[in-house]
Amino acid sequence: MNLRTSVTAKKWYPVYTHPRAEKKTLEALTSKGIQTYLPLHRQLKKWSDRNKWVEEPLIKSYVFVNIAEHEQAAVLMTKGISRFLYFSGKPASMPDRQISELKLLMASSFELEIVEEDLQPGEKIIIKAGPLKGMIGEVVSRRSQKQLILRLESIGRSIIVHVAASFIERF
Repeated sequence: MNLRTSVTAKKWYPVYTHPRAEKKTLEALTSKGIQTYLPLHRQLKKWSDRNKWVEEPLIKSYVFVNIAEHEQAAVLMTKGISRFLYFSGKPASMPDRQISELKLLMASSFELEIVEEDLQPGEKIIIKAGPLKGMIGEVVSRRSQKQLILRLESIGRSIIVHVAASFIERF
């Protein structure tokens, strides 16, 4: 690989936004021509006078950007961006595969739940049936059903997907 290719290679980066500014930040980044991804899920909100379905960010205060290293300053100068996440003194990047898997999860009909705490590693499994076939994760037992945990380590969050036990096997 030559120097020019390594400098212009794009990577996915999780970026921390100001609280409740994910959608506006997404618009601002998109208007700059930056490829972004904000996973949204429908959630029923209850107010005293009504109930309404709204699209909420799956992972609060995060937007994912696909940029080359030299574009980081442009991202940081965008309204609503707080900072990049760092790992070992460098902005944390994510493999394309994790973004693809996250998009696959969002397109599925599985019920998703985000947990803030870092879940302890469990038994590794692979999904053998359904739209998530081939995905690898970790098992957590709750209320007699098994759940697939897709760990997104670079952002310090885990996603729990409710999957029938018959759909998984040991990896």
